[in-house]
Amino acid sequence: MIGIIVQLAISWGLIWLVEKKDLSVLGLRPNKRRLIDFAAFFIVTAVFCSLGFALKMYFGKQEWQLNPQLSLTLVSNGTWWNIKSVLFEELIFRGALLYLLLNKIGARYAILISAAGFGIYHWFSLGVFGNPMAMVMIFFITGIIGLLLAYGYTKSLSLYTPIGIHLGWNFTQIFVFSQGPIGNGIFVPTSAEEFRTDSYLIFFAVTFLPILLALAVNYWIIRKHNNVVNATEVP
Repeated sequence: MIGIIVQLAISWGLIWLVEKKDLSVLGLRPNKRRLIDFAAFFIVTAVFCSLGFALKMYFGKQEWQLNPQLSLTLVSNGTWWNIKSVLFEELIFRGALLYLLLNKIGARYAILISAAGFGIYHWFSLGVFGNPMAMVMIFFITGIIGLLLAYGYTKSLSLYTPIGIHLGWNFTQIFVFSQGPIGNGIFVPTSAEEFRTDSYLIFFAVTFLPILLALAVNYWIIRKHNNVVNATEVP
Protein backbone atom coordinates (compact mmCIF):
# COMPACT_ATOMS: atom_id res chain seq x y z
CA MET A 1 0.00 0.00 0.00
CA ILE A 2 2.90 2.34 0.73
CA GLY A 3 4.08 1.87 -2.87
CA ILE A 4 0.67 2.97 -4.21
CA ILE A 5 0.73 6.05 -1.98
CA VAL A 6 4.23 6.92 -3.23
CA GLN A 7 3.05 6.50 -6.83
CA LEU A 8 0.11 8.82 -6.22
CA ALA A 9 2.40 11.41 -4.64
CA ILE A 10 4.84 11.27 -7.58
CA SER A 11 1.94 11.42 -10.06
CA TRP A 12 0.52 14.47 -8.32
CA GLY A 13 3.94 16.12 -8.35
CA LEU A 14 4.44 15.51 -12.09
CA ILE A 15 0.99 16.78 -13.04
CA TRP A 16 1.34 19.83 -10.80
CA LEU A 17 4.81 20.73 -12.10
CA VAL A 18 3.86 20.39 -15.77
CA GLU A 19 0.25 21.58 -15.86
CA LYS A 20 -0.54 22.97 -12.40
CA LYS A 21 -3.39 20.46 -11.98
CA ASP A 22 -4.14 17.73 -9.48
CA LEU A 23 -4.89 13.99 -9.60
CA SER A 24 -8.51 14.58 -10.60
CA VAL A 25 -7.33 14.67 -14.23
CA LEU A 26 -6.71 10.90 -14.00
CA GLY A 27 -10.40 10.27 -13.41
CA LEU A 28 -9.90 8.57 -10.06
CA ARG A 29 -12.92 10.05 -8.30
CA PRO A 30 -15.74 7.45 -8.36
CA ASN A 31 -19.10 8.27 -9.83
CA LYS A 32 -21.98 6.20 -11.20
CA ARG A 33 -20.77 6.13 -14.80
CA ARG A 34 -17.23 5.15 -13.89
CA LEU A 35 -18.32 2.41 -11.49
CA ILE A 36 -20.66 0.96 -14.11
CA ASP A 37 -17.83 1.05 -16.67
CA PHE A 38 -15.49 -0.69 -14.25
CA ALA A 39 -18.02 -3.45 -13.48
CA ALA A 40 -18.90 -3.98 -17.16
CA PHE A 41 -15.31 -4.22 -18.39
CA PHE A 42 -14.34 -6.41 -15.44
CA ILE A 43 -17.17 -8.89 -16.10
CA VAL A 44 -16.64 -9.03 -19.88
CA THR A 45 -12.92 -9.65 -19.50
CA ALA A 46 -13.35 -12.21 -16.72
CA VAL A 47 -15.82 -14.16 -18.88
CA PHE A 48 -13.40 -14.41 -21.80
CA CYS A 49 -10.52 -15.32 -19.50
CA SER A 50 -12.69 -18.10 -18.03
CA LEU A 51 -13.40 -19.27 -21.58
CA GLY A 52 -9.74 -20.21 -21.95
CA PHE A 53 -9.96 -22.55 -18.96
CA ALA A 54 -13.27 -23.96 -20.21
CA LEU A 55 -11.59 -24.79 -23.53
CA LYS A 56 -8.73 -26.50 -21.69
CA MET A 57 -11.26 -28.56 -19.77
CA TYR A 58 -13.06 -29.53 -22.97
CA PHE A 59 -10.12 -30.23 -25.28
CA GLY A 60 -7.43 -31.13 -22.76
CA LYS A 61 -9.61 -32.98 -20.26
CA GLN A 62 -8.25 -30.75 -17.51
CA GLU A 63 -10.28 -30.46 -14.35
CA TRP A 64 -10.47 -27.90 -11.57
CA GLN A 65 -11.96 -28.29 -8.12
CA LEU A 66 -12.85 -25.86 -5.38
CA ASN A 67 -9.80 -25.21 -3.24
CA PRO A 68 -10.30 -27.26 -0.04
CA GLN A 69 -8.32 -24.62 1.86
CA LEU A 70 -10.51 -21.76 0.64
CA SER A 71 -11.25 -19.24 3.37
CA LEU A 72 -12.35 -15.65 3.79
CA THR A 73 -8.75 -14.70 4.61
CA LEU A 74 -7.47 -16.38 1.43
CA VAL A 75 -10.08 -14.57 -0.68
CA SER A 76 -9.39 -11.18 0.89
CA ASN A 77 -5.60 -11.58 0.58
CA GLY A 78 -5.81 -12.80 -3.03
CA THR A 79 -8.21 -10.04 -4.02
CA TRP A 80 -6.11 -7.34 -2.37
CA TRP A 81 -2.90 -8.65 -4.00
CA ASN A 82 -4.49 -8.44 -7.45
CA ILE A 83 -5.91 -4.97 -6.82
CA LYS A 84 -2.52 -3.68 -5.65
CA SER A 85 -0.62 -5.18 -8.59
CA VAL A 86 -3.10 -3.80 -11.14
CA LEU A 87 -3.13 -0.34 -9.53
CA PHE A 88 0.67 -0.33 -9.50
CA GLU A 89 0.89 -1.02 -13.23
CA GLU A 90 -1.99 1.25 -14.19
CA LEU A 91 -0.57 4.23 -12.32
CA ILE A 92 2.72 3.75 -14.16
CA PHE A 93 1.50 3.10 -17.69
CA ARG A 94 -1.96 4.71 -17.80
CA GLY A 95 -1.48 7.33 -15.13
CA ALA A 96 0.27 10.69 -15.05
CA LEU A 97 2.78 9.87 -17.79
CA LEU A 98 0.11 8.88 -20.31
CA TYR A 99 -1.99 11.90 -19.39
CA LEU A 100 0.96 14.25 -19.96
CA LEU A 101 1.95 12.49 -23.19
CA LEU A 102 -1.61 12.81 -24.50
CA ASN A 103 -1.46 16.56 -23.99
CA LYS A 104 2.07 16.97 -25.39
CA ILE A 105 2.29 14.63 -28.42
CA GLY A 106 -1.28 13.51 -29.09
CA ALA A 107 -3.23 10.29 -28.61
CA ARG A 108 -1.61 8.12 -31.30
CA TYR A 109 2.00 8.41 -30.16
CA ALA A 110 1.09 8.55 -26.47
CA ILE A 111 -0.80 5.25 -26.74
CA LEU A 112 2.06 3.62 -28.66
CA ILE A 113 4.66 4.72 -26.09
CA SER A 114 2.48 3.53 -23.21
CA ALA A 115 1.93 0.14 -24.88
CA ALA A 116 5.63 -0.30 -25.69
CA GLY A 117 6.58 0.48 -22.11
CA PHE A 118 3.98 -2.01 -20.87
CA GLY A 119 5.43 -4.71 -23.13
CA ILE A 120 9.03 -4.06 -22.08
CA TYR A 121 8.03 -4.04 -18.40
CA HIS A 122 6.71 -7.58 -18.72
CA TRP A 123 10.09 -8.85 -19.91
CA PHE A 124 11.23 -8.32 -16.34
CA SER A 125 8.02 -8.97 -14.40
CA LEU A 126 7.63 -12.35 -16.15
CA GLY A 127 11.36 -13.15 -16.04
CA VAL A 128 11.90 -13.67 -19.78
CA PHE A 129 14.64 -11.06 -20.34
CA GLY A 130 17.51 -12.73 -22.20
CA ASN A 131 15.27 -15.23 -24.03
CA PRO A 132 14.73 -13.63 -27.47
CA MET A 133 11.78 -15.78 -28.56
CA ALA A 134 9.95 -15.32 -25.28
CA MET A 135 10.73 -11.59 -25.29
CA VAL A 136 9.19 -11.16 -28.75
CA MET A 137 6.10 -13.14 -27.76
CA ILE A 138 5.59 -11.35 -24.45
CA PHE A 139 6.19 -7.91 -26.01
CA PHE A 140 3.67 -8.65 -28.75
CA ILE A 141 0.94 -9.97 -26.45
CA THR A 142 1.30 -7.51 -23.58
CA GLY A 143 1.96 -4.66 -26.01
CA ILE A 144 -1.39 -5.26 -27.72
CA ILE A 145 -3.07 -5.42 -24.32
CA GLY A 146 -1.31 -2.17 -23.45
CA LEU A 147 -2.73 -0.58 -26.61
CA LEU A 148 -6.27 -1.43 -25.52
CA LEU A 149 -5.74 -0.24 -21.95
CA ALA A 150 -4.21 3.06 -23.07
CA TYR A 151 -6.99 3.51 -25.64
CA GLY A 152 -9.57 2.84 -22.92
CA TYR A 153 -8.11 5.58 -20.75
CA THR A 154 -7.83 7.96 -23.70
CA LYS A 155 -11.51 7.54 -24.61
CA SER A 156 -12.84 7.72 -21.05
CA LEU A 157 -10.28 10.01 -19.41
CA SER A 158 -10.65 7.70 -16.43
CA LEU A 159 -8.54 4.87 -15.00
CA TYR A 160 -11.70 2.88 -14.20
CA THR A 161 -11.86 1.54 -17.77
CA PRO A 162 -8.31 0.09 -18.02
CA ILE A 163 -8.40 -1.04 -14.38
CA GLY A 164 -11.63 -2.96 -15.02
CA ILE A 165 -10.16 -4.76 -18.04
CA HIS A 166 -6.78 -5.39 -16.41
CA LEU A 167 -8.22 -6.62 -13.11
CA GLY A 168 -10.83 -8.77 -14.84
CA TRP A 169 -8.11 -10.78 -16.60
CA ASN A 170 -5.54 -10.89 -13.81
CA PHE A 171 -7.97 -11.75 -11.02
CA THR A 172 -9.58 -14.54 -13.03
CA GLN A 173 -6.32 -16.09 -14.21
CA ILE A 174 -4.17 -15.58 -11.13
CA PHE A 175 -6.67 -16.06 -8.32
CA VAL A 176 -9.85 -17.72 -9.59
CA PHE A 177 -7.89 -20.40 -11.49
CA SER A 178 -4.65 -20.27 -9.46
CA GLN A 179 -2.35 -19.56 -12.44
CA GLY A 180 0.05 -17.03 -10.98
CA PRO A 181 2.70 -16.16 -8.42
CA ILE A 182 0.51 -16.19 -5.29
CA GLY A 183 -0.31 -19.89 -5.14
CA ASN A 184 -3.71 -21.53 -4.96
CA GLY A 185 -6.83 -19.42 -5.20
CA ILE A 186 -10.51 -20.30 -5.59
CA PHE A 187 -10.18 -23.26 -7.97
CA VAL A 188 -7.17 -25.59 -8.16
CA PRO A 189 -6.28 -28.10 -10.91
CA THR A 190 -6.78 -31.74 -10.00
CA SER A 191 -3.48 -32.67 -11.69
CA ALA A 192 -0.18 -30.92 -12.38
CA GLU A 193 -0.19 -31.76 -16.10
CA GLU A 194 -0.03 -28.86 -18.54
CA PHE A 195 -2.52 -28.50 -21.39
CA ARG A 196 -1.49 -30.67 -24.34
CA THR A 197 -2.98 -31.47 -27.72
CA ASP A 198 -1.79 -32.97 -31.00
CA SER A 199 -3.66 -30.31 -32.97
CA TYR A 200 -1.85 -27.05 -33.61
CA LEU A 201 -5.21 -25.44 -34.44
CA ILE A 202 -6.70 -26.40 -31.09
CA PHE A 203 -3.53 -25.35 -29.25
CA PHE A 204 -3.51 -21.88 -30.77
CA ALA A 205 -7.29 -21.53 -30.36
CA VAL A 206 -7.14 -22.42 -26.68
CA THR A 207 -4.06 -20.27 -26.10
CA PHE A 208 -4.94 -17.13 -28.04
CA LEU A 209 -8.69 -17.09 -28.82
CA PRO A 210 -9.83 -15.95 -25.34
CA ILE A 211 -7.43 -13.00 -25.16
CA LEU A 212 -8.17 -11.99 -28.77
CA LEU A 213 -11.92 -12.07 -28.11
CA ALA A 214 -11.47 -10.10 -24.89
CA LEU A 215 -9.45 -7.46 -26.74
CA ALA A 216 -11.87 -7.26 -29.67
CA VAL A 217 -15.06 -7.08 -27.60
CA ASN A 218 -13.64 -4.56 -25.12
CA TYR A 219 -12.38 -2.42 -28.00
CA TRP A 220 -15.84 -2.54 -29.60
CA ILE A 221 -17.51 -1.59 -26.31
CA ILE A 222 -15.13 1.33 -25.76
CA ARG A 223 -15.79 2.67 -29.25
CA LYS A 224 -19.52 2.03 -29.14
CA HIS A 225 -19.98 3.40 -25.67
CA ASN A 226 -17.94 6.47 -26.64
CA ASN A 227 -16.63 7.01 -23.12
CA VAL A 228 -15.74 10.64 -23.48
CA VAL A 229 -16.16 12.79 -20.38
CA ASN A 230 -18.65 15.60 -20.81
CA ALA A 231 -17.29 19.07 -20.41
CA THR A 232 -19.84 19.60 -17.65
CA GLU A 233 -18.88 16.44 -15.75
CA VAL A 234 -16.61 16.88 -12.75
CA PRO A 235 -13.49 14.67 -13.19
